[in-house]
Amino acid sequence: MKEKIKKYGTQNGPALVAVLCLLGVWQLVCMAGWLPPYLLPSPVAVVEALFEDAPLLVQHSVVTLQEAFWGLLSGVVLGCVFAVVMDAFEGVYKALYPILVITQTIPTVAIAPLLVLWFGYEMLPKIVLIVLVTFFPVTVGVLAGFKSIDEDQIRLFRSMGANRFQILVYLKWPSALSEFFSALRIAVAYSVVGAVIAEWLGGFWGLGVYMIRVKAAFAFDKMFAVIILISAISLLLMKAVDFLQKKSMPYLYME
Repeated sequence: MKEKIKKYGTQNGPALVAVLCLLGVWQLVCMAGWLPPYLLPSPVAVVEALFEDAPLLVQHSVVTLQEAFWGLLSGVVLGCVFAVVMDAFEGVYKALYPILVITQTIPTVAIAPLLVLWFGYEMLPKIVLIVLVTFFPVTVGVLAGFKSIDEDQIRLFRSMGANRFQILVYLKWPSALSEFFSALRIAVAYSVVGAVIAEWLGGFWGLGVYMIRVKAAFAFDKMFAVIILISAISLLLMKAVDFLQKKSMPYLYME
């Protein structure tokens, strides 16, 4: 246990010190009055706002997390299906891959108003937007994992009578797990950000709706509080992905 704590401190100590120094400088700047409180609230004021509105933030967070979960789940499934089909059929890969790349050049903020116009102000347009921003990294990551497999391994499986499905299940998918989890970390962060952006443009509940309301009230301490909350949620979800990877690939973490 002591070794784990020491290892954790060695790996994360510098980052923790940097964050504490940044917070200290931020607090000193606010205490010195170099910037007015309505432009830059102090860390203490932000923490107070976070606890003051905690019950309301929890309600908004539940809605945002529901949107992020369903959008992420749909995006991951769709991305894996795209990767499998594009890997299996070279013609499909050549036809679809450039289109997928082009879709990522379209700003998310430009798509969101159209989705709200088409699907209304409920949860559906938020989920659709999250799918659009999450399926691409998953598709590219899994596809890269498939393409990185040595052709000799595939020929070996074929020589033993394995069909396409067996090669996918027993060779390609296990070999692509590292790339899949790397892409999933990106998709998890995108899912929360995508949900918040979609909520900016319409809705009744969610952290994005909360941000719009506190911005209109010029409550910038609450604005900073919700930003910190969104970052914390994203970090926790990324840690959850790390946990899943350790459970799925324990051989990578054996000492």
